[in-house]
Amino acid sequence: MTKAQRLHVVPSRFAVEHLPAATFPEDDEWIALVRAPEGLTMVREAPPWERGEVWIGFYAGASAHGLDQPGMLAALVVPLADASIPVFVASTFHADLVLVPEAKQEEATDALRAAGHDVAVPK
Repeated sequence: MTKAQRLHVVPSRFAVEHLPAATFPEDDEWIALVRAPEGLTMVREAPPWERGEVWIGFYAGASAHGLDQPGMLAALVVPLADASIPVFVASTFHADLVLVPEAKQEEATDALRAAGHDVAVPK
């Protein structure tokens, strides 16, 4: 299996939205966008008062890697899948942002640590 990664929980909370008729968002309040035939998927920062489906992010930026290193994302999502924790992933050129439902943060942290990852959680 791929070596352990250093992760930190991003201080922001996120919303993942599907905009079926949009080709671009109406504002610039987004973190990540994916345009597909069925519409636009947008990840944005969720305001503190949002109570809908809110996600928290584990960022593997401390373990930056190139595109030629296989298994880096799998090393994160497999332990989460084994723990029955849903994920939404946004990747950059060097690292991955793995989103899990906010209510599953503690379980996700435990699963990632049990898999050998170093997870820093803000106090």
